[in-house]
Amino acid sequence: MCGIVGYIGHREAYPIVLKGLQRLEYRGYDSAGIALYDDKNLKVSKTKGKVADLKAKMESELDSTSGTLGIGHTRWATHGVPNDVNSHPHLSNSGDLVIIHNGIIENYESLKKELTKRGYKFESDTDTEVLVNLIEDVIAKEGVKLGKAVQIALNQTVGAYAIAVFDKKKPNEIVVARLGSPLAIGVGKDEYFIASDASPFIEFTNNAIYLEDGEMAVVRRDKGVKVRKIHDDSLVDPYIQELQLNLEQIEKNNFDHFMLKEIYEQPNAIKDTYRGRLHAEEGIIRMAGIDDNLERFLNARRIIIVACGTSWHAGLVAEYIFEDLARIPVEVEYASEFRYRNPIINSDDVVIAISQSGETADTMAAIKLAKEKGAFVFGVCNVVGSSISRETNAGAYTHAGPEIGVASTKAFTTQITVLTLIALKLAKAKGSMSNTDFHMHLQELETIPQKIEIALQGNDHIKEVAFKYKDARNCLYLGRGFNFPVALEGALKLKEISYIHAEGYPAAEMKHGPIALIDEEMPVVVIATRKGHYEKVVSNIQEIKSRQGKIIGIVTEGDTSVRDLADYVIEVPDTIESLTPLITTIPLQLLSYHIAVMLGKNVDQPRNLAKSVTVE
Repeated sequence: MCGIVGYIGHREAYPIVLKGLQRLEYRGYDSAGIALYDDKNLKVSKTKGKVADLKAKMESELDSTSGTLGIGHTRWATHGVPNDVNSHPHLSNSGDLVIIHNGIIENYESLKKELTKRGYKFESDTDTEVLVNLIEDVIAKEGVKLGKAVQIALNQTVGAYAIAVFDKKKPNEIVVARLGSPLAIGVGKDEYFIASDASPFIEFTNNAIYLEDGEMAVVRRDKGVKVRKIHDDSLVDPYIQELQLNLEQIEKNNFDHFMLKEIYEQPNAIKDTYRGRLHAEEGIIRMAGIDDNLERFLNARRIIIVACGTSWHAGLVAEYIFEDLARIPVEVEYASEFRYRNPIINSDDVVIAISQSGETADTMAAIKLAKEKGAFVFGVCNVVGSSISRETNAGAYTHAGPEIGVASTKAFTTQITVLTLIALKLAKAKGSMSNTDFHMHLQELETIPQKIEIALQGNDHIKEVAFKYKDARNCLYLGRGFNFPVALEGALKLKEISYIHAEGYPAAEMKHGPIALIDEEMPVVVIATRKGHYEKVVSNIQEIKSRQGKIIGIVTEGDTSVRDLADYVIEVPDTIESLTPLITTIPLQLLSYHIAVMLGKNVDQPRNLAKSVTVE
């Protein structure tokens, strides 16, 4: 959840750490802090609020921000309310050790009680301050160096963490470790960068070491990086990965918000996702992760999809697609519930885990459980080198590029694209669809980016609709079949960024409860493309209209039936029914975006949310 940045080298650390925090602010933004050391003075500044508040505070309160060693943190509160005291970095009682931490130390209360008995004092409510004092206590008792002390302390903790810690008495090293939370080390020439992901250091180096779960590293200014296992002390030969990320990808360019930029990036993101995989003219889909494991999929008793949030909605769309095209039974599970209900998992099950970041803690836990039960686990994620991509048996990247906005947009459509490719490939291999149907689907999928571009041209009209309903206090989203999950996703987007209560339902379920809410104050967004159960949806719209509900219809170009009933219609291009979610979600993303902007909300950093949920 939180963002970690660190630097040790020959440059001034402050501008690097500050810029890095700005790029990681999507990970946590209720407070921020920086610690700098210049070989003489330790300077720590932290505050509740945004990175901009931290910058103003540091530049007004500190005489100097010099120093070639520095660490910084953006917080998403877990233990203790957001305030200056609970903000990171935290210092040990002696003031020598400085730490930043992402994650949760579950047994911090028992550790705190023990340390309190030994005379340690605590200023904050955080688990992190307990950890830094535990490390200091180990140094005092065992007489060991910082790296060994960190290792011993972490073997006494229960929970998840990514940490960076240094000792001002030994300013030539930073010790880092991870378990359940991501951490990358950027490798430059006689300089090293530490971050939750690569975005803070991409302009300085494209070489990075991604620590695996249960690994720690001592990063020395003069001796490089030494990686070892936390639990058994064995040395690890670190793999230096060349990053494909570039600076332009993580900037807003000419867009007001990252979310809007990412909405408009979807045509290219989908092309990048099927490029090299989809060969429509030849009638071929090439996916190494499926080709190499085709028999596991074809012989699967069922497919279980595990995911959270928007990725769960993509999984619901995939359930319709897999069962319709490939005729394989599918169950879609919330990863956050999966491991706690003693699920029945068999060795002939295939588990597909979906996550934009590849670091979602609940999804990681579900993967580990599935593997323990002998299931084959296939990952769908966006971030190359992420934990899920390393933990799964095989997988496919979405190639969406960096998604900075907390509310996922292009992650959703690219996940559906990958899952559609998989379903089509399996359908072809099983013979569950005709060659004519198969070729038609491939050719139509290839046209989706162009059709999304057409849907984006309705932005000005969608803005007018947004202005009309921006003051609504509640909203219903209805869809049927393949577009029921899109209704859920549309409602989630509105809730996430505008804080308007919204719920998604299958259209036919409206009369089993939600219809009681409908009156002249209730806008109802209905996905009513001329596919599937169109006449049934029109009937549902008539039921809403007869109760004075305000109807916003998402319709196929040229539709007249819904236009005659709805207060507003938003047209989208026609396509095959199974591919409609890739297009119908676009106006819902734009509608949510414009309503949030008109209400003055922080679109890219909605309250209480973080981009990558790396704690349970």
